[in-house]
Amino acid sequence: MKPASITTICEDYSQEGRDAILQAYHLAEEALRGKLRSNNHPFIEHALGVAEIVSIMLGLDADSVTAVFLHEASRVEPSVLDSFHGTDTAMALTAGLNKISQIKPRDTMLEADRYRKLIASYSSDPRVFIIKLADRLEIMRSLQIFPKADQARKNAETMLLYIPLAHQAGLYNIKSEMEDLWLKYAHPDEWRTITNHLKATERDRNALVESFIKPLEESISAKGIKYHLKSRTKSAYSIWKKMQVQNIPISEVYDVFAIRFIVDVPPEKEISTCWEVFATVTEKYPQDERRLRQWLDRPKPNGYQSLHCTVNVGGQWVEVQIRSERMDYEAELGGAAHWSYKGVKKDDVIGEWLQTVRSMMESPDHTPYQDAEQNLLNQDIFVFTPNGELRQLRAGSSVLDFAFEIHTNVGLRCSGGLVNGKMASIREPLKTGDTVEIITSKNQKPSEDWLNYVVTSKARNKIKQKLKERENALAKAGKEILDRRLKNWKLTLRDDQLTSLIKKYKFKTANELFGAIGEEKIDVAEIKSAILQEETPEAVAPERIVVQNRGDNARDYLEIGGNRSLSGVEYKMAKCCNPVFGDDVFGFVTINEGIKIHRLSCPNAARLIENYPHRVQKVRWRSDAATSSSQVALKVMIDEESAVNDVLTVITSYHALVRKLITGTRNKRGEIEIDATIFVNSNLMLDKILAGLRKLKNVRQVARQ
Repeated sequence: MKPASITTICEDYSQEGRDAILQAYHLAEEALRGKLRSNNHPFIEHALGVAEIVSIMLGLDADSVTAVFLHEASRVEPSVLDSFHGTDTAMALTAGLNKISQIKPRDTMLEADRYRKLIASYSSDPRVFIIKLADRLEIMRSLQIFPKADQARKNAETMLLYIPLAHQAGLYNIKSEMEDLWLKYAHPDEWRTITNHLKATERDRNALVESFIKPLEESISAKGIKYHLKSRTKSAYSIWKKMQVQNIPISEVYDVFAIRFIVDVPPEKEISTCWEVFATVTEKYPQDERRLRQWLDRPKPNGYQSLHCTVNVGGQWVEVQIRSERMDYEAELGGAAHWSYKGVKKDDVIGEWLQTVRSMMESPDHTPYQDAEQNLLNQDIFVFTPNGELRQLRAGSSVLDFAFEIHTNVGLRCSGGLVNGKMASIREPLKTGDTVEIITSKNQKPSEDWLNYVVTSKARNKIKQKLKERENALAKAGKEILDRRLKNWKLTLRDDQLTSLIKKYKFKTANELFGAIGEEKIDVAEIKSAILQEETPEAVAPERIVVQNRGDNARDYLEIGGNRSLSGVEYKMAKCCNPVFGDDVFGFVTINEGIKIHRLSCPNAARLIENYPHRVQKVRWRSDAATSSSQVALKVMIDEESAVNDVLTVITSYHALVRKLITGTRNKRGEIEIDATIFVNSNLMLDKILAGLRKLKNVRQVARQ
């Protein structure tokens, strides 16, 4: 929203006041020339926006408006104050604002009381404090132009510092607007839900006002009472707060809407006239006597006066507020109403009210509002980084939570921290206003008990993810160790045997068993003993026949188990899957080509085994088969052409022979495909090559064809 023009801001002041404001404005315009806000608009717009609030919304004097422009100008060029020829009051207000601008929120530990005392110590004039609130309101109105990180920081400062102070000063219009703006950025989904609900039901509320007043018009007019109606909708923040406190949806917030009678009578007749209107309303509509509230003859401590009742209008409960013009004006504007209400001479009351603000600033007492709001917000704390950046965390968060909030890698290597300059462990709980510096160690690794020290979902998820990765890595290493030893022993591990081992060691999954082997918590020799104990005579092939290679395509000797005499029969490696020594394989008897050896993971395996079970032969490698080599096809996806050399280096480092390597063109995803054919002497060598390729920086995918 574009701020008011300087002409509009000046129009309610005397010629002397206008001259001072315009002089200060031109000084600020010159000093801020070329300075831009985050939306690339001239920075002078901020000063104009603050001046508009100070002048039009709050009705402060010309010196206060002048100080707004001098403050913004002197922050950039302090020497501009030498060129100003105005009142001493305006200069004093400017000096106070300049001192306050040097206060950093982290110096106050984000405590409203401490912040208030600092402001009081920097200025003897409470108008400085009010101008500062106006400055913050303008920032909140423009919050969308700031970067996301700044939005979160300024929004938190507003709730924790400025809103409680606006309440204590009696500036309820500023307080209410800042609350709604805070909600808009702190909880955007809830804010949209509430504001959209209010927009959708606006027509119904207007119709209700008309149906409510129609039966009352004649009775009230007959009593000679002058009045007008207002329909008041609860602020979005007030609705949200009620939803949070009572844990109810918006449809169950019954006092969203109120109808307000505002009677125009002399001060001496205010109270009696309000009760007359009340009697007329309750004669026509039944009331809920439990919800009758009156602050007419006994105003609230903040000066609020009104009569509230709840009546049933056509089956709907509606709050009715009855008050005088004066009462309504003061209720709407709070403390500012004391010097801006019609018929009241400013000079008579402004000093008195400002003294009230001064007393508030110096008072050590909390207000019920502060306590209530802080209790409402106890789900979050606000903590500073060493460079002053504000981070928002859940209440109960520890140093470890904060480390993960900074970055995942910082959290994973966190070994402790400095909290307000003092050493603290990773489990140290944090509180609002703490300044935290994280200490890391290259040797630090997450452990299961870390989950007991964190409360934020980000920290918990990242710790669990890292623990799972470690568990999978150990399980993979353990499985490789077990597979290698089983091959050396010429043993196989059946699924039923694996299930028995899991139960024996009281694990829940095979991964846990393999992980224990990887961590050397279980001796592989124990696994061998368990398998041999469960081995039955039927599990051993009754006949073993060695079939020797007779053709060019076969490279190994295989030991084939079965009940047929197959001596002298040729065998070949199937080209569809290219088995190598160590792979789990089976033999398939073909019509014209003898036996073909397939991997159990071959794409054709399921079809062959299911459709031709009588032609499937059990096979296993002879120990001396590892001395020969087998051909393997690989597909490697890379994202940089330079990675081709890295791929070759890994393959040859394991003494594998490269027969073919073809590099394709870059696909739509930006990947380059490498088709490689290599010779290896075992699947162990192949596994090492695959693992080495997967570790390369620019390799996205590696697959055996």
